[in-house]
Amino acid sequence: MDGVELRRSRRRTLGLEVTREGHVIVRAPLRASSAAIERFVRDHMDWIARAQARQRARLEAHPEPDEARQAELMRRAREELPPKVAYYAQRMGLKPAGMRITSARTRFGSCSAQNRLCFSWRLMDYPDAAVDYVVVHELAHIVHKNHGPRFWALVQQYMPDYRARRALLRE
Repeated sequence: MDGVELRRSRRRTLGLEVTREGHVIVRAPLRASSAAIERFVRDHMDWIARAQARQRARLEAHPEPDEARQAELMRRAREELPPKVAYYAQRMGLKPAGMRITSARTRFGSCSAQNRLCFSWRLMDYPDAAVDYVVVHELAHIVHKNHGPRFWALVQQYMPDYRARRALLRE
């Protein structure tokens, strides 16, 4: 299994991950045999190839910014996100406990158990429609801390075209 990182843990099932850089990580139970792990990887080679192609395309569309571009995206995030959060929070009748801008690479936003919102400055590299979707998505987590049907109904109530906006984040 050249080029595949193996991580064993107390999990019960085998799992695959393709990182942003295209590296393959296999997560396996402590007692899984090497043969079973190799067979699992072999059986999923098509999926791995597709996932690596998606990650390459994403990196080409959104390369790691240089310092100047990073500073610009951070400035825009600090300038544009607070008014968006205030606008949608008022429309939705919600009050976040606070808001921060982060350098998160794997998620555009999050909502803590204490209702504090975090947004990655990397989000600013996407269209405004996608940024608004992430704001509404995270605000909806103040009410529903999961992605159940009631959560999505709340998102849809304030953003009926959320599916199209969410798709912009995957391009």
